[in-house]
Amino acid sequence: MSYHFEFDSANRILLAWFEGKVTDADLKEYYRTAERYVAATNPSAGVLDMSAVSSLEVSPQTIRELASLPPAFSDPNQPRCIIAPAPKTFGMARMFELQGQPTRPNLHVVRTAKEAWAILGISKPKFEPLEIKV
Repeated sequence: MSYHFEFDSANRILLAWFEGKVTDADLKEYYRTAERYVAATNPSAGVLDMSAVSSLEVSPQTIRELASLPPAFSDPNQPRCIIAPAPKTFGMARMFELQGQPTRPNLHVVRTAKEAWAILGISKPKFEPLEIKV
């Protein structure tokens, strides 16, 4: 598994992060799994951190497919951020943001965690590993 979930219980932020190589299959599996983590934690915001991705092997078609699915967060106004420092990852995240705009109006693609925390209005999140039975 190339992704992990963590939770900041004080701020109720669900963090998912990828590491290493990410493929279409990884991203699709993550998307299905994320829905269960959102249901289990009822977060007020979500962050997907792609900083540790070494290789993004994801097609534009997969990005479009995922953007057309119902969001993992049922409330469209809940803030969510994608941290994507690498140019290719940033471009794919922006494609997802634009394709999913109607159902994810409060999605922000940023290059650093500091930018994400500023958008969410927090300064020092404290994430702890999260494992749920899925």
